[in-house]
Amino acid sequence: MAPLPEVDFPVISVKATLPGASPEVVANTVASPLERHLGENRDVTEMTSSSTVGSTRITLQFGLDRDIDGAARDVQAAINAARADLPTSLRSNPTYRKVNPADAPILVLTLTSDTLTKGQLYDAASTVLAQKLSQVDGIGEVIVGGSSLPAVRVELNPQALYKYGIGLEDVRAALASANAHSPKGAIDVGAQRYQIYANDQANEAAAYRSLIVAYRNGAPVRLSDVGEVTDSVENIRNAGLANGKPAVLVILYRSPNANIIATVDRVKALLPRLRASISPAIDLPSRSTARQPSAPRWPRSSRR
Repeated sequence: MAPLPEVDFPVISVKATLPGASPEVVANTVASPLERHLGENRDVTEMTSSSTVGSTRITLQFGLDRDIDGAARDVQAAINAARADLPTSLRSNPTYRKVNPADAPILVLTLTSDTLTKGQLYDAASTVLAQKLSQVDGIGEVIVGGSSLPAVRVELNPQALYKYGIGLEDVRAALASANAHSPKGAIDVGAQRYQIYANDQANEAAAYRSLIVAYRNGAPVRLSDVGEVTDSVENIRNAGLANGKPAVLVILYRSPNANIIATVDRVKALLPRLRASISPAIDLPSRSTARQPSAPRWPRSSRR
């Protein structure tokens, strides 16, 4: 038993991502508008933010008398109000979690596989496991680390671009047009109407290599002529290991006032259903971050 009473401050963490942006751009275009709207919430005693490459995290601390659920509703309203001031290139709305950043993780789930890539592991963890685990009573935040979502990476050759007289903006425009996913329209034939559901999106590197970037001397210049196209992940500077093997980590934090043991038991009871929801090629063990006391070693007596 702890000698002092446990005090959980009402703390909410807001996270937003803008892939590819520098910390300065993220701070000026994403963090600043969010801070202006979040700072208008009632009884905010402290607000800190940290911006890195492609993401920002804003931590709000409220007064001890502030109800955490009511504070969460105010935070959601502030995020909705700030959406008009955020960049249009922001792929998803900012999210918030009721969690105390000073708390340590209560459980870490590790995903490993002998056949799947880390991008595929991260995709399963972020789209299936994280959503299910966030619904568990007592879980305040779920963080997926060790990799990032699958992506196609294009590494351009400056000498090849100079040879063909092609600029970086030409390549960017060609990639954007090849990755469009928008309504195509309809065809009216008499009294009948046919919807066109063609999909222009390219999801693998093989579909990008033959992409025509420009024409020179009447011949097409393809993307593979000016660079190397590979199947990769969005962020290659993120790694996770479990027992020496590449792994994706699902880190669980408790919500304020939640019982750690009961929350971990609920998560472990959910693991069989989670394993059935993902590929059988994924190994999903778990380990608790709390250390169990070792058994006492009693002295042994011997007779001669």
